[in-house]
Amino acid sequence: MATMAKKEKSRFKMPTAYTVLILIILVIAAVSLIIADPMIKKATIPNVVMSPILGFIDAIDVSLFVLVLGGFLGVINRTGVLYKGIASVVKKLNGKELLLIPILMIIFSIGGTTYGMAEETIAFYSLIVATMMAAGFDSLVGAAVILLGAGAGVLGSTINPFAISVAVDTAKTAGVETNQGTIILLGAILWITTLAICIFYVMSYAKKVHNNLSVSILSKQELDDAHRAFHSDKKDENTTLNSRGKIVLSLFAFSFLIMILSLIPWENFGVTIFDSWTDWLTGESFGNWYFRELAAWFFIISIICGLVYRLKEKEIVDSFIAGAGDMIGVALVIAVSRGIYVIMSDTNLNSFILTHSANALNGMNAVPFTIMSYIIYIGLSFLIPSTSGLATGSIGIFAPLAQSLNLSPNVMIMIFAAACGLVNLITPTSGVVMGGIAISKIDFSSWVKFSLKIVATIFVVNIIVLSVAMLVL
Repeated sequence: MATMAKKEKSRFKMPTAYTVLILIILVIAAVSLIIADPMIKKATIPNVVMSPILGFIDAIDVSLFVLVLGGFLGVINRTGVLYKGIASVVKKLNGKELLLIPILMIIFSIGGTTYGMAEETIAFYSLIVATMMAAGFDSLVGAAVILLGAGAGVLGSTINPFAISVAVDTAKTAGVETNQGTIILLGAILWITTLAICIFYVMSYAKKVHNNLSVSILSKQELDDAHRAFHSDKKDENTTLNSRGKIVLSLFAFSFLIMILSLIPWENFGVTIFDSWTDWLTGESFGNWYFRELAAWFFIISIICGLVYRLKEKEIVDSFIAGAGDMIGVALVIAVSRGIYVIMSDTNLNSFILTHSANALNGMNAVPFTIMSYIIYIGLSFLIPSTSGLATGSIGIFAPLAQSLNLSPNVMIMIFAAACGLVNLITPTSGVVMGGIAISKIDFSSWVKFSLKIVATIFVVNIIVLSVAMLVL
């Protein structure tokens, strides 16, 4: 597959993700000092210095998961079966590589709309990016498939327990009853429209870069880094798997299937068949797993895969450590991004913004209320990227406000979900965004350049859908 040389253009070089995140922390601290309000606690030097460290502590579960996942991938890569499996799949597609994009994006979006699949997608970047590059695309296509696919689902959450369920419960606590059926219907409309937009843009871009990487948004350095990381230039090697390789590849697929199934809160859907399945292994029932249990799972599977492939003990240990080392940067980015939420809480800026935002909306009619609420939630989501955290802190204020104005609290909940979902496609305060593009060897500036038009289109469509819903419901 021929590719054209990518010329490096002279352009502004955005600081690294770490610098961007630290600057945001400093700006928040400065704002707390400037605003004179009794609600706000002035940031201190210890607040600024300790916020990334406390963020690391707060994000230790997901950071550890990322490191163990890297170790697992290190062992798998040592066997060579992953590349051979990917090469075999791409070979079978035989010119139909573009079909991978809508198929994978739909799958990831289902995870997003049902159980808020976000941090969990970190596990798939190496695999999907490698697959897309082997199919003749750049690493940006691979990252977009996951980020925009899962993101479209989260934006159009239907039964997502971390967004919708938390929001509904918070509204109920505040004395506001909601209609789950209406929320699911509106969520489905937002999900489908957003997913369609994302698929269209990603496929359009993928067509351009296929067999002609000179039109890629990525710089030559980014392309080179991605080729080195994902071995996309190994096209002539034998892709035949021996029996041990087939078993390891099956275990690889099985490990991710278990990960997906273990994260689905089956009890919330009335499914009890998985109760106590894994109590003996992790101490948690299957369906109640999270990052600690997943870290243990991938640690065990990495050892099993190494033994099945007959790697020596030292080979297993060395490859695991090397793989974990490759993920240190990702783990640090996720941790530092969590520090932003820490300093927001320490200075009480989150409560200050919530209170004043609600006051600003009071007395508005349906359409202006919808538009302004959406914009306010975009700002709030930038500062508080956790959907469950934002739902808990805000819906108790905004749902009663909507009801007092004779407007639908159901639509209010979806305004929250849609705005959160939109921001978390692009914000540097999201560990998912920064971690995902870091694994994919993509600069944040390149991701912004690619996704800005997509985000703008989604913004307009969301506003129209939500405004019509607020008028009708």
